[in-house]
Amino acid sequence: MTSHRSKAANAERLRKYRPDIQGLRAVAIMMVVAMHCGILDIHGGVDVSFVLSGFLIGSQLLAEIDKTGKVSLSKFWARRFRRLAPGAAVTIVAVGVLSWIYASPFRFREYMDDGLAASVSLINWRLAENGTDYFANDGSQSPYQHFWSLGIEEQFYLAAPIVLVVVAWISRLVFRNRVLVGLVLMGAVGGSFYLGYSLTTPNQPLAYFGTHTRIWELTFGVLLALWAPFLSRMPRGLAAVVSWLGLGTILVTGMLITENTPLPGYAVAGPVLGAWLIIAGGCANPGFGAEKLLDNPVFDFIGKVSYGWYLWHWPLLILWPHIIGWEFGYSDRFRVAVLSFLLAIVMHFIVEKRFRENVKLVVRPWLGILTGGALTGTAAVAMVVALQVPLNLSIGTAGTAAALTGFDGTESVEKAVSERSDPKVSRSILLKSPEDRGDYGCIDQLLVSSWTLHDDCVIGDKESDRTLVLLGDSHAYQWGNAFDALGRKLHVKVITVIKSGCSPEVYQITREDLGREYTECTSWRKSALAYIKKLKPDVIAVANRVQFNTVREGAEDTFKKLEATGSDLIYLTDTPKPTFSVPDCLAEESDALSSCTLKAETAVDLPEFRKLEREVAEEHGATVINTLPAFCADGYCPAVIGGHVVYWDNSHMTGGYAKSLESFLEPTFKKVLAD
Repeated sequence: MTSHRSKAANAERLRKYRPDIQGLRAVAIMMVVAMHCGILDIHGGVDVSFVLSGFLIGSQLLAEIDKTGKVSLSKFWARRFRRLAPGAAVTIVAVGVLSWIYASPFRFREYMDDGLAASVSLINWRLAENGTDYFANDGSQSPYQHFWSLGIEEQFYLAAPIVLVVVAWISRLVFRNRVLVGLVLMGAVGGSFYLGYSLTTPNQPLAYFGTHTRIWELTFGVLLALWAPFLSRMPRGLAAVVSWLGLGTILVTGMLITENTPLPGYAVAGPVLGAWLIIAGGCANPGFGAEKLLDNPVFDFIGKVSYGWYLWHWPLLILWPHIIGWEFGYSDRFRVAVLSFLLAIVMHFIVEKRFRENVKLVVRPWLGILTGGALTGTAAVAMVVALQVPLNLSIGTAGTAAALTGFDGTESVEKAVSERSDPKVSRSILLKSPEDRGDYGCIDQLLVSSWTLHDDCVIGDKESDRTLVLLGDSHAYQWGNAFDALGRKLHVKVITVIKSGCSPEVYQITREDLGREYTECTSWRKSALAYIKKLKPDVIAVANRVQFNTVREGAEDTFKKLEATGSDLIYLTDTPKPTFSVPDCLAEESDALSSCTLKAETAVDLPEFRKLEREVAEEHGATVINTLPAFCADGYCPAVIGGHVVYWDNSHMTGGYAKSLESFLEPTFKKVLAD
């Protein structure tokens, strides 16, 4: 009798409906929206959702395996399709339409590529391959970027039932219990966590977006589902403490994580563990656990519409500045949060409920799968079609275009300033500008840690005995076309010794996209300077992007080493830095193209550090070329000069304009080479 009552009590504790989980779902989405919109700096909402998804799916699959010894894949996948596909398809297509209307035409193509990847649940791998910085705040984010987590879940849903059935069958056959299931799950948790932690430093985008580095969070939830019967026997007092401890862990660790925290690393373990503790404590159905706070009508409703809120908040956040036509302000954060919540409510009742509760789709699983597949296919086809649509360029670019002279003396810059209200640029040149990144020279990317001479690093007159080294970061690489033309004209071999984001001047660099110190730059710089010392070129030209963390000692260290080579030194001052994507601006603006012209006081940033670098270069005998007259005049730095778009993004000049600057550089280099 006692045993029977104990089992009955435990059965009561293991409830089919868990109001604490619905409340936790609401907490997770509020964390995500608050963090993304900049309302509250709290991280980990997606990680909490991963644990929830793993637990719920694991509970369903394990219950079915216990009951029948197998899993109906058609029913399982049909349930997933009914829940996820309709909302995702509607959002993907709707965001495509909004992007066409409001976003930059150049961004539109990138967005549709992302939308296509999102529709087939592979966008996380696209983002990892592209080296996406999830926390970038430079206008590079895609309105489909948030689908990365849904992609990981979909990939998990595809494999989880098959793996669980096979492992459970082997476990019953060999061990006559679930021991092997638990061991496999723990192995997957440990292995995936280790991969995520170990990859965070060398390849943060892959660690952040990779399925193999994130699957441990979902599997941790499945492991919790496996242990739920055991956890239900926990003393209710202890269970209450565990659940409150879990809620506190989520909130505290979520607020300790910042944009500078290396993620995923070990930091995501905090929110994951917190969610695990809340669910674990709730298995025992304690009377005074965190469920007392989580179980309320407001959280229950937010939990019901959480999927739609997740789908809509991010696209609105990215497109909002384009929609409203002014800079994103603090009040706009709340507008986006509220409007996306309202859209989530509408979609929940009009779209989601109709598919989830459709009787035909429930009783005929394969019909549900076909319907979900059709919706997914429709979204994918819509993205493919959108990629073929001609770009919606501003009518302001259709006027008479100037001849492609580019830089033709400082008078050409002054003329461009006078024409800034109606810059002359052809449609074809504008279309090419985002990809016009220079064709000559080489550049080592972020994770390269040592300098190696490649064939494409040699430009100019490759057969010449005289050698010129162009040393620097991407702001040196942008000069490649000019130096190739210059080298050919002056009969000098040019070797580009360049690394992305790596200043030749010695100082500590921390990169947000890597989430750590840029150690590859330090080691690369050392090997590059050693190569230059051995080469002893005739001339060394230094160009780099000015940085706020430049220190005099670091600049002096590098120029001292360069001076010791006996080479003639030339220092090119940094070019202006737009605060926006120039091609995007030219393509979007139809009646106020003057807004694409840069004000020199803004574009010529960090003047004190520009002065410092110039002084150090001069102190070590470098001839200084002030590059600003080739870009700015009368307090303005025009976006179009001599028919060329000057910048291909918000920082670097186009290859076409760079090539025209050969005449600007020639007098100085000709004089130095003649001495």
